[in-house]
Amino acid sequence: MNTESSALVELETAPWAVQEFESRLRAKETGYHIHHPFNRRLNNGELQPFQVRGWVANRFYYQVCIPIKDAAILSNCSDRDVRRQWIERMLDHDGRGNHQGDDAGGIEAWLRLGEAVGLTPAQMWSHKYVLPGVRFAVQAYLNFARQTSWQEAAISSLTELFAPKIHSDRLSRWPTFYPWIEPEGLGYFRGRIVLATRDIEHGLQIAQQWCNTRERQQRALHILQFKLDILWAMLDAIEHAYPDDLALEARP
Repeated sequence: MNTESSALVELETAPWAVQEFESRLRAKETGYHIHHPFNRRLNNGELQPFQVRGWVANRFYYQVCIPIKDAAILSNCSDRDVRRQWIERMLDHDGRGNHQGDDAGGIEAWLRLGEAVGLTPAQMWSHKYVLPGVRFAVQAYLNFARQTSWQEAAISSLTELFAPKIHSDRLSRWPTFYPWIEPEGLGYFRGRIVLATRDIEHGLQIAQQWCNTRERQQRALHILQFKLDILWAMLDAIEHAYPDDLALEARP
């Protein structure tokens, strides 16, 4: 191999610069579930109440599994400083202290959303409306977090890069399109915009430190795509289960 060819191979295998790597991660936004047909209909006010309730009930299963995923990351992490930061994510969802008022977490906030759309906490906690496809997708995510390295599992959480936009859309559109939903039920979305910004910074820091080779950078892109596929598959299942003409007796 001549010098020119060697230089070309080295260029093609060298890690991308920090800005280029982050740009490639952010480019994955095109596969985020904000673009899913069901989510577009949801945010355009085109769904019936039973369809919104079906989405809220199924998404709750994902919400309650997030701190379990974060616990798996912590259990595999030997870096004390990372654990100190990452544990905040668990508390953000599980809550602090007595889990009331300012100590309430994302799970309580989602329960309030459920009540605002007409679901009882008992219905939510029973997971009676959780679809097999949603359960399978969420469990696949949990298994990934348990079995892979903590760095790779942390990178899978970088779908947070795209979350502020989807939360903002719901806050700006739902009060107009779904006036039957009690406004206080939208608190989860308001809270996550701030927390997601913090989590994005920490997640990118982990990704940049661990992905010090082109191979690891490409692995990170595959992991992020895997997580995007999880979220997309959940909406595929929900969209299929709650068509516009679903029989009354089958509606949540």
